[in-house]
Amino acid sequence: METHPRRTVLGVALGTAVGAAAAVATSGAAQAGPGRSDAAHRRRFVKRRLKAMSLEEKVGQLFTTYAYGQSATSTDATDVANNRAAHGVDNAAQLIDKYKLGGIIYFAWSNNVADPDQITALSNGLQDAATGRCGTPLIIATDQEHGLVTRIGPPATQLPGAMALGATHDPESARAAAVIAGQELRAMGLNQNFAPDADVNVNPANPVIGVRSFGSDAEHVAAFVAAQVEGYQERGDLASAVKHFPGHGNTEDDSHHSLPRIDHTFEEWQAIDAPPFRAAIASGVDVVMTAHIQFPALDESLTPATLSQPILTGLLREELGYDGLVITDSLQMEGVREGYGDDRVPVLALLAGADVLLMPMDIDLAYNAVLTAVAEGEITKRRIDQSVTRVLDLKYRLGLFDDPYADPDEVAGIVGIPEHLEAAQAISDTSVTLVTNDGTLPMATDGGHVLVTGWGEATAVTIADEFTARGWTPSTLVTGLAPTPAQIEAAVAAAEGQGLIVVSTNGVADNPAQAELVRALAATGVPLVALGVRNPYDIAYFTDEVNAYLATYSYAADALQSAVGAVVGSLAPQGKLPVDVPSADDPDEVLFAFGHGLTY
Repeated sequence: METHPRRTVLGVALGTAVGAAAAVATSGAAQAGPGRSDAAHRRRFVKRRLKAMSLEEKVGQLFTTYAYGQSATSTDATDVANNRAAHGVDNAAQLIDKYKLGGIIYFAWSNNVADPDQITALSNGLQDAATGRCGTPLIIATDQEHGLVTRIGPPATQLPGAMALGATHDPESARAAAVIAGQELRAMGLNQNFAPDADVNVNPANPVIGVRSFGSDAEHVAAFVAAQVEGYQERGDLASAVKHFPGHGNTEDDSHHSLPRIDHTFEEWQAIDAPPFRAAIASGVDVVMTAHIQFPALDESLTPATLSQPILTGLLREELGYDGLVITDSLQMEGVREGYGDDRVPVLALLAGADVLLMPMDIDLAYNAVLTAVAEGEITKRRIDQSVTRVLDLKYRLGLFDDPYADPDEVAGIVGIPEHLEAAQAISDTSVTLVTNDGTLPMATDGGHVLVTGWGEATAVTIADEFTARGWTPSTLVTGLAPTPAQIEAAVAAAEGQGLIVVSTNGVADNPAQAELVRALAATGVPLVALGVRNPYDIAYFTDEVNAYLATYSYAADALQSAVGAVVGSLAPQGKLPVDVPSADDPDEVLFAFGHGLTY
């Protein structure tokens, strides 16, 4: 297999955190993908390619799904058994051959992402299977949002997630993060990232978005979405996808398990939900992903947005003027399956205006359902051609018909390199937000005894290690998501003789025993610092009990390093809340407003 060098390594001149982010954003050589420049030639190429395809090949291009295994031709017994159960084939190569798939998506649970070299070899093997057997290169995708949703772990660079980036109030930091993430993904052979999240998280109880959003202010989110779209797509060889249209930010239900309903008026949709999608479209976003939600003001029939012609065609295509690729969210989610058969969902999604069908519950059933719908005249061949044209056009613009492969020799010089890791930490350092402080922070002593307690085994270990590295003597006692009275009593006992207590919280609204733990620790009289290691709203449940509260928006190592730095005074907090934090007793009362943040 011939390979071609495609990328240059970002040069990063690190100084201040802001300087590091700016250096990453501007130092990568922006390159247009091989197919983005000559529109007339692209149209002719796509038209010829489409004309040469059979209906079966065209329909295959409309599906993106997963396959188990670390290689395209995996013979691992577990992978083979899982593939047979899911798809009726042994491995990814057979799946591509059978259905002429347009794309593959990677997950850890499907055993695709062991390490960068393995991922690169898998990507190249999949492209071999696609181009050798059906002649059309693959879209290879994942959800590498960073933060809460991260599919590829270390040694790939782990960057701050959306809400942490939002807390910097610096869209250039978001752009810098996207440039780094995009370079690393493309180095491993991926050409599509299902990011950024364009939802405006106006509901603190949202169980599925939360810190995946850049914040609760529509224009703030729009600026960060645009920056990330531009960062991901800067080189022209990686597509980004904004999600989840028409907006998933104000729900208390998780569309993985049920069908949420959003009761914004049309005017509220225009003011709150639409701006980030408008900004993404203005920035040339390649792909828009749909949401499995009911939105009565946009479609009074209560049809899920993924299956709604008024939403996907009327709003997205006509109202917003978007003519790019539309992909569904996973069709295995209950939010779209509720009330519809797995044979009807793909057909209805195409009729609504979707182009690509992501992860149908049964690929054979879905693929043949679309063929049957065409044969019976429910879906016209012209409608199929419209979507396949968009798929082929994107692949052309990404340069995949010229060279779909990644160069294995380049991986070590791009993925997880020191410059990227330093830039990620620098961005993280600007995101940590000091919400309350009675003067306890920064700690006046250099070292001492600290009790690290609260949520999360790995979180406690990471925090303790960070204190150790700074000359402190930590002890740990993990009390978990829902501390029992016995665990709370043990934590109080462990606080005796300590000079500081650091307690991590995660989702206090749903787990009130965490607030009881905080109150019990506060009663010991030992200085108490709480870290909100996911959503920043936890402070509403113990505002008067803690000496200081830091929002990290993440329990990733970089975020915890930043937080400990802020506690001991080696880092002055710079983050500002990207959301309003309401009172626990009255959701209409704002305790800490968007933009709030202390420092020293």
